Amino acid sequence: MCRHLGYLGPPRSVRELIHDGENSLMRQSWAPREMRGGGTINADGFGAVWWNGGRQGRYRSISPIWSDPTVDETLSHIGSGAVLAAVRSATEGMAVEIGACAPFVDGTYAFSHNGAVSGWPGSLADLAAEVPAVELLKMPAPTDAALLWTVLRHRLKSKPAEVAVTSLVHDVAAAAPDSRLNLLFGDGQELWATAWGHTLYTRVDESRALIVSEPFDRSPDWEQVPDRHIVCARPGHVIITPIPMGEK
Repeated sequence: MCRHLGYLGPPRSVRELIHDGENSLMRQSWAPREMRGGGTINADGFGAVWWNGGRQGRYRSISPIWSDPTVDETLSHIGSGAVLAAVRSATEGMAVEIGACAPFVDGTYAFSHNGAVSGWPGSLADLAAEVPAVELLKMPAPTDAALLWTVLRHRLKSKPAEVAVTSLVHDVAAAAPDSRLNLLFGDGQELWATAWGHTLYTRVDESRALIVSEPFDRSPDWEQVPDRHIVCARPGHVIITPIPMGEK
């Protein structure tokens, strides 16, 4: 399992967002509070994406986030009002390589997966078949998260973001029922996330929107997202709705 964070609001340094609070994403990398048996630490790499003026930047590393000097030396100087970051705990048998580290990106989109697909890879063979072979050959890594991103990216060509994310969780859960499918997805203007088998929290006011795996402080303003729900958030706006399993 992994931990991730999405932020929209007044510009802040990427390092500050990663370090923010007593239970920051940095701290969650070695002392997560709510892994639900999905691992112990998140030491198999990390990454961050930021948006400025419609342009996207990204940094990823296979080092544990606490040991990479780039966090202090470079990310402290990069400010943005839109950030998506993740720390990784590789599922047993999954590759530990730079291509497997979220966030995955395409154009203005960025994506992270906190969870695991049961029965991988056989359980997703039919789902993968909907994607053209050329797109599968460009998959960033041989992992369940990378395939989820590849399928989602393909669906975004014909579906609005919320519909594409919801339909993906619906179909993966049907094919691999014991999966954990907490997805986080953003375009620099809005965030979408699912709670499916793991913890998810939101904190939204008129100036900012946060979606996180675990709260990074003790503020009473955090709202836990019920299991099997999807969140759409931006500053001043949050909608949390059930993910239906009876229909796509």
